Amino acid sequence: MMPAPTVLEAHLADLAVALRAYRHSAARLADWGNVLAATLGAGGRLLVAGNGGSAAEAQHLTAELVGKLRHDRRPLSAIALHAETSALTAIGNDYGYDEVFARQVRAHGRPDDILLLLSTSGTSGNLLAAAGAGREAGLRCWAMTGPAPNPLADACHDALTVDAPDSQIVQELHLVSVHVLCEHVDRALLLPAGAVVTGTEPQPVAATRAAPRAGVEVVLDDVPGPGTGSGGGTV
Repeated sequence: MMPAPTVLEAHLADLAVALRAYRHSAARLADWGNVLAATLGAGGRLLVAGNGGSAAEAQHLTAELVGKLRHDRRPLSAIALHAETSALTAIGNDYGYDEVFARQVRAHGRPDDILLLLSTSGTSGNLLAAAGAGREAGLRCWAMTGPAPNPLADACHDALTVDAPDSQIVQELHLVSVHVLCEHVDRALLLPAGAVVTGTEPQPVAATRAAPRAGVEVVLDDVPGPGTGSGGGTV
């Protein structure tokens, strides 16, 4: 009788399944990275928000952009709306929790800025309100969610969805997405002025840098498994 898989083995097995579908996110992440680089490079701003673990993922993204991913470059304007605790609690107290992000979007967002909302479930009321506020203000609205269809993905202009039933897997692949997205931003910012890029054509990179990877290999019982995903949850 085979021993039961360990907690780690079971988790990695679920991750390996999700990775197969996630690999198809490569072109979307490249396109988003090029658009984000053009927006931020021209002085625009990225606003991001999420709840719980998704808030941590969103804040990770802003840290990479305001700071750096690997190599030094000028700081890029990116704000995690949930990290502004005084505004968050004041708005929640005065206007209700569904407005905690929407009101900040109206305050900070400008036409052609980008709003990125992260949610494993795609049903959070405060993120749906933020998407509505973003569209009304002329922002480009993106979502990273769990399985589609879901209300948040439908409310945004574009969405990266992770087809996994476990919110932990969704959040782990959202973190991969954050790193790959930042890699594409950095690559695009290295291009000569006026260069035209798409999500599928090769892009020049510095000699010391490896190309970004949109997939991950997970080895279970010495058998490598390809990967891709999209997922769900309750955050």
